[in-house]
Amino acid sequence: METGRGTDGARDGERADDDASNAAGPDHGVGAGDVDVCVVGAGPVGLTLAIGLRRLALRVRIVDKAPATKHEARALVLWARAREALDALGVGETLARHGVELGVVTIHARGRQLGELTTGWARSAHARPLNIEQHDIERLLCEELARLGTRVEWNTEATDVKVHDDRAEFTLRHEDGTVESAAAPWIVGCEGTASVVRDRLGIPFEGRRRTGLQVVQGNAHPTWRLGEEPGRGHIFLAPHRSLLVFPLPGGGYRFFCFRDDPDPSLSAAPTLGELRDLVAETAGMPDLRLGPTEIPWLNRARFSDRVAATLRCGRGLLAGDAAHAWAPVGGHGMNVGILGAHNLAWKLAAVHHGQAAEELLDTYSDEQRQLAVRYIREMRFNFMELPLPPLGFRAFTATVPAALARRGFQRRLDLRLSDLGRNHTDSTLSWHRPGRHRRSGPRAGERMPDVTVTTCPTDPTRPAATRLHTLLGYERWTLVLHAARAHPGVLDELRDTCAWFPAPVRILPVTPWDGAGAGRLGHPDDLRLVRPDGYVGLVAPLARTALLRDYLAALAADGPGAVRESRPTRPHPAH
Repeated sequence: METGRGTDGARDGERADDDASNAAGPDHGVGAGDVDVCVVGAGPVGLTLAIGLRRLALRVRIVDKAPATKHEARALVLWARAREALDALGVGETLARHGVELGVVTIHARGRQLGELTTGWARSAHARPLNIEQHDIERLLCEELARLGTRVEWNTEATDVKVHDDRAEFTLRHEDGTVESAAAPWIVGCEGTASVVRDRLGIPFEGRRRTGLQVVQGNAHPTWRLGEEPGRGHIFLAPHRSLLVFPLPGGGYRFFCFRDDPDPSLSAAPTLGELRDLVAETAGMPDLRLGPTEIPWLNRARFSDRVAATLRCGRGLLAGDAAHAWAPVGGHGMNVGILGAHNLAWKLAAVHHGQAAEELLDTYSDEQRQLAVRYIREMRFNFMELPLPPLGFRAFTATVPAALARRGFQRRLDLRLSDLGRNHTDSTLSWHRPGRHRRSGPRAGERMPDVTVTTCPTDPTRPAATRLHTLLGYERWTLVLHAARAHPGVLDELRDTCAWFPAPVRILPVTPWDGAGAGRLGHPDDLRLVRPDGYVGLVAPLARTALLRDYLAALAADGPGAVRESRPTRPHPAH
């Protein structure tokens, strides 16, 4: 293994998630002058961001006006890419132990089965979606953050924010009514759609209310002919109705019913009887009975599709529902927020530590806004979940059996649901300049595939094969190249190119385990510089290290060019 400046010296084949927090030390009880970042909002997004920042040795203060972690069920599913992000932050296994993986979803309409949708087609250690309730996610993330030395300050509400060139000033109101004036170099609003941070920064929340759609949902134990099978969910389709039924880790099911909205003035939570009638009608099961779960939860909601005009205003930033929100069609709102926190934490740490220019934070805003806008656009055409009128219902359900019978359709749908195919190819951080050969492997801006590789096949003391993602690290960049091209002279030149860069870079020669992995890894004559969040930043010919040098120079705080001005946005071959 070869490394650039600032490497952690991890051994080949070992997970590179050693706690940066050990060097940072605990920060609970810090004073106003001892905080690097104030995170407002301790939901899944704010907690993910705080964990990422702590692992990168930033001192974090996280506040929330709620008295404690929520006991409401709310979001349920973690899709594959969000699971990968949380695993990179060290909490993936913990969450998996408290959830249940969803393996199969049976599609029903008119009292018959139309087919089955299977999950887990993608190559990932976390290919299947994980059902775990939001309050459990928050509790587990709070516990992990406490282990890193930071505790949430509950009953603490941010009431005002002002940003300056070198700091953010904010006002906090505590449980006893006392008001505190504080400051930090950075503040991030993660407190939901009614964000005080967004409002005080003067950032418009653009979009409109979704009409004609409501979601009636709740947790319950059904008595029905389908039984209760862990890992199997159901979707029931009917005119003006779409019912999703997913298993809960502790037994029972979450029932989501997307339906029309004949009475928009009705805002009270549904009763268990109303949910039963709605489920029975949609599923065509008049004898259905629903019993309450140990912690009852019933909810009726309507939504708006909104995205903040920008996610950054100087020293203030937005993440999660404070930045973007839409109807929960597809169940990706929490996941997109978590991916945003995963995108932001390493960039904020790099800027704060002087490793990158402030323009790097603008790429977070651009990438995350584009991701949210794409979701809102796509979810408007998610006919598997959106309620359809009778004619549309008949046309759609007539095509479902043939579609589900095709492996290609199953793979494409699973890839879309998993978020593994989401990319930042249009980002100014994505430089794609491969050699003249036919393009293979991931483009710049795409997720680096989790292929099986070897790093030292001649050493019997090391694993013969490992997943590539276990060799990446959230605390560094990783320069991936084929070991067959990693001659001593090549490694020396790459080492010299990376040596001056202020952020850690690991030079990682690997050998694909099989032919399929070789194709997914890319052409042997190309190198790929992988960002800390697992997306490819640069694809360039191995022989043209000047492109690598230019890329790093554009990133560095004292480099000659700003990231935003550094390159054309469309991929093109090297000349």
